[in-house]
Amino acid sequence: MALDLAIIGGTGLYQFPGLENVVRRDVETPFGATSAPVVCGEVGGRPVAFLARHGEGHSVPPHRVNYRANVWALHSLGARRVIGVNAVGGIRDDMGPRVVAVPDQIIDYTHGRYTSFCDADGAEVRHIDFSEPYTASLRAELLAAARDAGIAVVDGGCYGATQGPRLETRAEIARLRRDGCDLVGMTGMPEAALARELELDYACIALIANWAAGCGDEAEISLEEIFANLREATAAVPPVVSALLAK
Repeated sequence: MALDLAIIGGTGLYQFPGLENVVRRDVETPFGATSAPVVCGEVGGRPVAFLARHGEGHSVPPHRVNYRANVWALHSLGARRVIGVNAVGGIRDDMGPRVVAVPDQIIDYTHGRYTSFCDADGAEVRHIDFSEPYTASLRAELLAAARDAGIAVVDGGCYGATQGPRLETRAEIARLRRDGCDLVGMTGMPEAALARELELDYACIALIANWAAGCGDEAEISLEEIFANLREATAAVPPVVSALLAK
């Protein structure tokens, strides 16, 4: 059975629970090494590939992720749909810790990253339509799968992609709120744009780990709290993926 679906795991998701008949693959790419080996296996008898965005030991910070290699590797293995799982901070009032969201827009505040396959010498220059950064059909499938699995998710929202690895200042989050951002994370771009360049269907499952600076209860952000919230939110991912594959 040909591979169709790939999952890119973010902070807190370094292995995919329930993945069976696993084969680890080191994929050579024109852009260097991937963050980790691509783990190929099956979920409910359906082929799935999994890649830990930050490496299996969280050794790669957001601004050093080789996004081009990661996306190219999954495409080369035959993936046509990619789900990016991203740990984020919540800005909007209904996007507090442990909430799961499927955003529909993104604003890119990152800098200094390789943002396009066009950056390679001799590559064709492509001007992709990025009006809708996430594939509408895959978003709809994720939302339907969440309903089938009994998992509450927020439909929509704008993801503000910042450089990292530090967390943002209160003033920066206030700016993002004024710009219309509902979530803030460090890895949403250029991953989404690279997937579009390769004509992959791409959508995001955003796991809200904490209130962004100055939002919600305005409490100081601790790593212990972030990882506890992520453990809770990450538990929603496998049942949603299983329901998606069952359709």
